[in-house]
Amino acid sequence: MNTQNYLRSTAIIDWTHPAVTGKARELSQGLNTPAAIALKCFEFVRDDIFHSHDHKMNPVTLTASDVLLHRTGYCYAKSHLLAALLRANGIPTGLCYQRLTLEEGSPPYCLHGLNAVYLPETGWYRMDARGNRSDVDARFTPPVERLAFPGGKPGEVMITGIWSDPLPIVVEVLSTYRTYDEVRKNLPDVELG
Repeated sequence: MNTQNYLRSTAIIDWTHPAVTGKARELSQGLNTPAAIALKCFEFVRDDIFHSHDHKMNPVTLTASDVLLHRTGYCYAKSHLLAALLRANGIPTGLCYQRLTLEEGSPPYCLHGLNAVYLPETGWYRMDARGNRSDVDARFTPPVERLAFPGGKPGEVMITGIWSDPLPIVVEVLSTYRTYDEVRKNLPDVELG
């Protein structure tokens, strides 16, 4: 697989923004393996950037630089920042999505955003920096994946693929709604099948 698309700076994964580049350098200082850098960046985004809904925080963020500036974002936006920090360090990183139920095994469903990083010793490895809480314990433990939501309820699925850019529906939602509670009422979803 050609990993060049997973290293690009884009309007959303804007790793060439000076604040993002500076934070990426700071986080990787003294580290010399992709796995060590990925762990440090993952823990920063998971623990120091607050999940918008969990913490009832505005504004709604989309770009990596805005997530870093405001220190908040939904899972999708947090995945944009993690991708930017890792790409700035020369580590190929993409975006992944799960389709999860909001209720116990019944509609409505929504997308959940996470990342996949390419580690030389592991290959593509999914990680989820959405932020832990009492019912979520996501960790970076390659080659074993410890995602925030293991799935398994009826209708839940890990969507196959690793995207170099966010899904248009995710960009639309994060661009349209202005408050964390408006986003919560309009979470993105895709039809499967």
